[in-house]
Amino acid sequence: MPTTETATEVLVAPGDPIQSALDSGAPTVRLAEGVHTGGFVLRDGVRVVGAGAGKTVIVPGEVQTSDVPPLHDAPEKVDHGIVAHRVTGASVEGLTLRGFSGAGVYAHTATDLRLTDVEADGNRVWGIYLRESSGLAVHRCRAAGSQYGGIALAFCRAAEADIDDCETTANAFGVFVDNSSRARVRRVRSHGNAAGILMLHQTYPGEPEGGVTDCLVADCDLTGNSLAAGGEDPEALGAAGPPMSGVGLAMIGVQRVAVVGNRITGNHPGGPSVMGAALVVGSSADWGGSASTDNTLEWNTVTGNSPANAWVDPDGQRLVNNEIGEAT
Repeated sequence: MPTTETATEVLVAPGDPIQSALDSGAPTVRLAEGVHTGGFVLRDGVRVVGAGAGKTVIVPGEVQTSDVPPLHDAPEKVDHGIVAHRVTGASVEGLTLRGFSGAGVYAHTATDLRLTDVEADGNRVWGIYLRESSGLAVHRCRAAGSQYGGIALAFCRAAEADIDDCETTANAFGVFVDNSSRARVRRVRSHGNAAGILMLHQTYPGEPEGGVTDCLVADCDLTGNSLAAGGEDPEALGAAGPPMSGVGLAMIGVQRVAVVGNRITGNHPGGPSVMGAALVVGSSADWGGSASTDNTLEWNTVTGNSPANAWVDPDGQRLVNNEIGEAT
């Protein structure tokens, strides 16, 4: 099936260059079912539509030229499935990004970016990595098998981000809110990671100032997270961080975060962990961050975890109507 074009839409067949279709200026680029070779760089306002995750699959090929900054925690000269750099109003839906050496999706200083039914599968460093960006929507996406975060917000000071109805598995961190604020994580199923959701305020040399404030985590299933992350091996899961395993939700150095109606169950460490519980709320002040204060945890179920269900710094937290199992 050859590539076809109308005034408003370009249809790209497997084997034809996606980037050429994007550069044509058509408002919609439709990717036919099948395996397409080579990632691509988004432009303002474009809508990229596949036949559905698992049906339209993008795998590495020719590396596209982009001036996007180097990817955090990645080696030099990695390739990405989709790059969105200084882009406004783009959207991607209905496709899989598989086997890239950097990230499945790498957005940097993007605005009003929407990802729907996008699967990031087996990308080496990050699944969906959104940095210094705002107006973000990640809906019905899946991220699996990345060294660090499956879905990550990094240094998004006013993210205005919605991460809804997603699934993450086999990553160091299923969802990673890293020095980012105003994020809403809802109805996420995060299982089989080292940590289901990690929210962290920490200072990194050479990186922007950060913080994690004014966020929501609601109606999520954080279960069976038992992979081991961290350590000295640079190829290991979560190699840049301390040992971590068996964590459902960790909130470290966060303020004004509401945690409502989540189920944190069956998380058991498969290796060493600095956390020690499935639900952890604590300070990052020793690492240049801050205390966790003014947070609300309500109507959560935290049971059946080991070695402990919860460790919550009692200063500055409001706990109401939670079911937290006895210590084991």
